[in-house]
Amino acid sequence: MTSAPPSAQLIGRHAEMRRLDELTAAAREGRGGALVLRGEAGIGKSALLAHAGRAATGLRTVRAAGSQYERELPFAALHQLCVPLLPHLADLPEGHRAALRNAFGLATGAPDVFRIGLAALELLACAARERPLLCLVDDAHWLDAASSQVLAFLARRVGCEPVALVFAARSQPPADDLPGPAAGGPDDLPGPTAGRLDDLPGPTASGLDDLPVLPVGGLGDADARALLAARGHVAVDDQVYRRLLAEARGNPLALLELPRAGGFGAPDTSSVPTRIERGFRARLAGLADAARLLLTVASADPTGDPGLLWPAARRLGLDPATAGAAATGTGLIEFGTRVRFCHPLARSAVYRAAPPALRHTAHRVLAEVTDPVLDPDRRAWHRAQAGTGPDEDIAAELERSADRARSRGGVVAAAAFLERAAALSLDTAKRTERTLTAVRAGLDAGLTDAAAELLTTVEHTALDTDQHARVDLLRGRLAFSRHNDGNGPLFMLRAAQRLAGSDPERSRACFLDALEMSLVVGRAAGVMDTVLAAARSAPPVSRAPDVLDALIRLERDGHRAAVPLLRAALDGADTPLWTSRPALAVILASELWDPHTHAAITDWLMKTGRASGSPLLLRLGLAQTVSGAALSGDLGQAEAAVVEEAALADATGGPPVTYHRLQLAALRGRRAAALELFDTVTAAATAHGSGQLVANTHWAAAVLHNGLGDYPAALDAARRAVAPGDLFLAGFSLPELIEAAVRCGAREAAGTALESLTERTAAGGTVTGLGIAAYARGLVTGVEDHYREAVEHLEKSPLVPYLARAHLLYGEWLRRQGRRRDCRPQLRTAYELLSQAGVEAFARRAADELRATGEVAPARSGRPAQDRLTAQEAYIARLVATGATSKEVAARLFLSPRTIDAHLRSIFRKLGVTSRRQLRDHPGLGD
Repeated sequence: MTSAPPSAQLIGRHAEMRRLDELTAAAREGRGGALVLRGEAGIGKSALLAHAGRAATGLRTVRAAGSQYERELPFAALHQLCVPLLPHLADLPEGHRAALRNAFGLATGAPDVFRIGLAALELLACAARERPLLCLVDDAHWLDAASSQVLAFLARRVGCEPVALVFAARSQPPADDLPGPAAGGPDDLPGPTAGRLDDLPGPTASGLDDLPVLPVGGLGDADARALLAARGHVAVDDQVYRRLLAEARGNPLALLELPRAGGFGAPDTSSVPTRIERGFRARLAGLADAARLLLTVASADPTGDPGLLWPAARRLGLDPATAGAAATGTGLIEFGTRVRFCHPLARSAVYRAAPPALRHTAHRVLAEVTDPVLDPDRRAWHRAQAGTGPDEDIAAELERSADRARSRGGVVAAAAFLERAAALSLDTAKRTERTLTAVRAGLDAGLTDAAAELLTTVEHTALDTDQHARVDLLRGRLAFSRHNDGNGPLFMLRAAQRLAGSDPERSRACFLDALEMSLVVGRAAGVMDTVLAAARSAPPVSRAPDVLDALIRLERDGHRAAVPLLRAALDGADTPLWTSRPALAVILASELWDPHTHAAITDWLMKTGRASGSPLLLRLGLAQTVSGAALSGDLGQAEAAVVEEAALADATGGPPVTYHRLQLAALRGRRAAALELFDTVTAAATAHGSGQLVANTHWAAAVLHNGLGDYPAALDAARRAVAPGDLFLAGFSLPELIEAAVRCGAREAAGTALESLTERTAAGGTVTGLGIAAYARGLVTGVEDHYREAVEHLEKSPLVPYLARAHLLYGEWLRRQGRRRDCRPQLRTAYELLSQAGVEAFARRAADELRATGEVAPARSGRPAQDRLTAQEAYIARLVATGATSKEVAARLFLSPRTIDAHLRSIFRKLGVTSRRQLRDHPGLGD
């Protein structure tokens, strides 16, 4: 084997070793952490991992490694890491035990990646209680997607545990290695491409960039010379040394391998890993056919299982002793309890060097010796790589493998199996069907580009109407998944039109899919008009009008005519609309000014999301929790939901949802922080083509500026929010426009907006809508009864800040009428409600009005201590104050109970309390 003593392998790595020693020393003291070693192939990452393991005295070390083939087996690397820790499985709660057993194939059941992450975190924490733990993960660029997501999740959450994680990964995708079948073809090295686990962005190996990174670069000349001397190379003149150093570019493996490749010829501009691989390939020259065949079989089976290699060799008539000795003599491989190549590039070199017929033979015999019961998926993959051409039996076997992979959460594997099944299908109809299914699986896996390329393979195939419609729907999903691609609705509408004659129900569903998807991805601006214009020609169905009919009626005849249909569509004949189209249901409930229905939708989203583990439903539910709580004046609950949604976003590797943060910032009323958020969101939304999010920002700016009393800015923002005519947002922005327009003297604009607001709220008939419209009418007319009507209605509404604003506007009007005594109770009530809710800008406005009457508003109390907490600490304090245990809080935030306890110590110190009981009694927390 090509190697150097451990001391020689670490020449020139003093800084890197010091960083690793600091990480393990911290874990020894109970402070966990993670580090990613990044560098090119052969640079010495594995040697540094080995050093970390040797130097970590007092720590228990567990290891895992990514594999090109294992990328398609969900949770394969996580299983490697956790196997030594499984004796602690019995210490975990039943739910966590079940989650890990499902992930590792020890029990049947669909894995829930979030529960698996929490379960793995608790498993590591349990093991670390006995002895601090060091987790070493090599070749992290080849981790399977599911393991990558969970390991990145763990790495971000071990800060309060005696656990250290160290990953070694290529500094860029391993382009010097062969692609897997999903990207290449039957003659490529086995191991389909990796991708994300689900529709939400999830961290793959590249997601490790979010963790602390230690770049591992090339050695300097002095260290490179020292390595060559330690390796025992014969002395050469200085000119040859300089050439060797220049060619190797400080890569330790290259320094050791290039001289064995036969010296140096003309200057080589290819990458160092490519030249190393060529050096490995040069060792095959003159090798006996039997030894070369044995090496090829070993390279075709990256599991390194001797129980497969030697039976395969015997089937080929090879003498294991003779062929094995010759293969070992190359230094490329060693045979023991595992079959190991000296470096992944060596395996790649051997596989590439073999002619296609030899590779096919290797895969054929490996398939023959693989147990079809214990490992059917690996057997199917080897059969597919055997190069026998189209084969329906193998294609069907791959389909079954895809089903098994999907049931275990391996959507990446399912996509790869299905794509290969399509390629091996002889029958055109079956090939088309499998291709379309593979594209959908690719989209589910987050493999957008690969799915798009695969979809082009059916463009020139004879398709029936149903298949044409499916292609259009898939194109629509692709467009929605890409920023700045506005063609998603158009493709879905085309599918709807194709199905109009043959399947009217599915046709109508396609129209609604276009709306729902637009709302989910935040690009609904303008989509409603396009969809409804096309839907008017949709064939009628023999049943009661549905939500599509209601929306068409709304656009054509206005709110008064459409509201009964909208209400019926929301409630549903059998089940409420939100059980199938939650995003659309949220918008319609808001359009009807109905906070009670909105609360019912939010409750369903939260319960269903928690029960099912669906990140999409749970994140939507948390976002709506923020919206409902903020508009109801419970900013503490809103902030808590923001924290939980951000934790869930972090757990899935995606960015936090934004629009609900705008609502919270607008009502909180802290000018600098809010404007900074608005600018950031507007820039990102504009870059991504999210006009809907831009309009949300305009509404939030209008609320903020009205609270601050900057009415010209509020008027400009409100006009921008109303202009697109979006459902809910346009109507909800009208009160802000009216207030700002009246204060700016734009009476005509205020009157026009009032007409539109009145038409909307009168049709809905809710106390919330009627009350807000009443105080807007009071602003325009100056009639006192309108203000009184507003207060009367809004006292029955859960939207406390709007009740407070009604009192504020009424009090302001009374003061301007010279009725100082009458205005004070209104202003005092407004101030109390607003300050208690933490709606600071409007509260200051009420205080200023009170001051103008000669009365000083009481100082704000009850929250200053809580304001000293971070958002996450406030969330934890709030839950603990209501009686939640550390484990329950940990489950919400995807943290360990130990981490929650550490946060609680900080909370106790900041609030001056010493127990959970005192926390329950603290103002603003326990109520």
